[in-house]
Amino acid sequence: MWMVANCRNGVSSWEIHRSLGVTQKTAWFMLHRIRLGMQDITGGKLGGCNGPVEIDETYIGGKARNMHKSKRRRLSDTVGMQGGHGKTVVIGALERGGKIKARVIGDRKYPAVHGAVRDFVESGSQIMTDEFAGYLGLVPEYEHQFVNHLEKYVSGQVHVQGVENFWSLLKRGLGGTYVSVEPFHLFRYVDEQAFRFNNRKDDAGRKIADADRFSLLCSQIVGKRLTYAELTAKEDKKPEAPF
Repeated sequence: MWMVANCRNGVSSWEIHRSLGVTQKTAWFMLHRIRLGMQDITGGKLGGCNGPVEIDETYIGGKARNMHKSKRRRLSDTVGMQGGHGKTVVIGALERGGKIKARVIGDRKYPAVHGAVRDFVESGSQIMTDEFAGYLGLVPEYEHQFVNHLEKYVSGQVHVQGVENFWSLLKRGLGGTYVSVEPFHLFRYVDEQAFRFNNRKDDAGRKIADADRFSLLCSQIVGKRLTYAELTAKEDKKPEAPF
């Protein structure tokens, strides 16, 4: 729990396996139970009088150049997969100088994108995005400003550099530490990175001590339970009671 809470890029199940002398399968299960405790329990929404909120989305998945030619062609020819090549979409909202909220969404269409924005950000807040068309139509509810990345990345105070920094940390962990993550489990890894990101500094901007971050994780894991059957979606259905 100490290593997961304080290692910037996470810790792999193989490293836990070697350090503790348990099997890799056991270490993998342990790490997922720890990630359950890392889920955000604070509730509430970002924005309001706390400042602007940066919103951005990203693709998570294997790089096209590393795929077999036949798989790359199949994904590029699949309807709706253009650009993302069958990857998983994650959307995030970062309050300037504050916390981030992120989650996996099914696609980049209006219902999914607008639904996430409404869940993350308080109505009437100032939001900043890139030029992606999926954010159009939010003006009645939010003060929407955007920067066109085809022209520049920063326009005065309008940019999404903060949330892109989070994507960089997330992908560094997924690509370097965990190597391969199933889309089914991706939300757990997003929760893990968001926990470390949100608890790197306190409200006054001071760095949070590793021991304090560890203590917070310990307090959040109490009362939570995750079985191996639930984790692998192989929980057997209970037989119906005989008449």
